[in-house]
Amino acid sequence: MNVIRRMHLVVAWAFVTGLLIQVFLAGLGVFENSSKFETHAGWGFMLGLFPLLLLILAGAGQLGQRQVLYAAGLFGMFIVQSMLVAFRSSAPIVAALHPVNGFLLLLVAVAMAREAWKARNAQAAPDAARAAPDAAEA
Repeated sequence: MNVIRRMHLVVAWAFVTGLLIQVFLAGLGVFENSSKFETHAGWGFMLGLFPLLLLILAGAGQLGQRQVLYAAGLFGMFIVQSMLVAFRSSAPIVAALHPVNGFLLLLVAVAMAREAWKARNAQAAPDAARAAPDAAEA
């Protein structure tokens, strides 16, 4: 497995983990102290780097159109996620889509990471098949 594919796989699962932490931080803001939403917001802005990095890795690593589309979709959804919060005062019903979009982000991120994992396993089989004849010749 090449280095970019491996980096993409690690970043994809790190993003999923980061999104799960983000849900936990939102829960702290609701159930512990509303000041915890500042941590939720800061973590969220940091997480915004992941879709951009995934897009770069998917493109540079030539990981296929699907991985590029997943990453581009996640990047777009992340932009929307930040915009939804801005409607808190003027259009609360629109702002209420923030958690819905967040769960959709998690769903797409898991789909992307699972597909990257499957591609890693699929890549290992041809590599092993190519290595086997070489070993037999030796």
